Amino acid sequence: MSEGPIIAFLYDFDKTLCTTDMQDYAFIPSLGMTPAEFWAEANGFGRQNHIDGILAYMYIMLREAERKNLPFTREDLVEKGRGIELFPGVADWFSRINAFGQTQGVRVEHYVISSGLREIIEGSSISGEFQEIYASEFYYDEAGRPVWPKLAVNFTAKTQFVYRINKGVLDVSEDKPLNDSMPDDSKRVPFPNMVYMGDGLSDVPCMKMMRAYGGQAIAVYQAANQAGVEELLARGRVDFIFPADYREGRALEETVKNIIRKIAVADRLRREHLHQLRHLGEDVLPDQVELF
Repeated sequence: MSEGPIIAFLYDFDKTLCTTDMQDYAFIPSLGMTPAEFWAEANGFGRQNHIDGILAYMYIMLREAERKNLPFTREDLVEKGRGIELFPGVADWFSRINAFGQTQGVRVEHYVISSGLREIIEGSSISGEFQEIYASEFYYDEAGRPVWPKLAVNFTAKTQFVYRINKGVLDVSEDKPLNDSMPDDSKRVPFPNMVYMGDGLSDVPCMKMMRAYGGQAIAVYQAANQAGVEELLARGRVDFIFPADYREGRALEETVKNIIRKIAVADRLRREHLHQLRHLGEDVLPDQVELF
């Protein structure tokens, strides 16, 4: 029996899986600042100096920690991820969705595409659930001190990681195979087998990709951003919106299960169609068969 298709779930992290920006839980309080004070400083610094917003906040993290003589190492940032507060149901969401995928004959994979920090995400209780974590990151010297931005994932840069997952070129240092031409039927995770989950405007580039290429886009919300998410739905930026409640039996889970069922059925119908054509002696390539 041939292996079933892969379905990839791509998640923003802040306010999608956890309740606020990941720096707000432990890092910013360690500076003696409120989140509002830190983000006003970082955003103002970026605007004043015409710096990408992600690079600006990474610089302000370094600057403020140095000013206050605080430790700033990779291990310290990972430790600060321990206090991340997840939305209800997130802790066992991945195992439940994986198990359901198995009942449908598909393999489910999970990825993070975030403008937050990889180091902090790695400290969270769910870091081991992801096939890959694409997020902003520092390069560290031998003593574990940050010396340079290793990766800065701004809102539009998120889309490159969708292509990496699509083609199976997951190493960010590999550019040539990412840009090589590849037939659709040889791509590891076709776009229709992708589901992007985010919470707002920072996710729109990836959400638009999903809707343009046959994938699904889901926005989750809290009371504070409900109006903005409803506007995304009204403007056709997303397919579905739900409260950020990942618990078993809630509306979000039921719709995700229906998406998995749809992908699994489409794959089975496609395989059966090809089988019948080949039985008749037809020479048909998989990318010539369109059922939907």
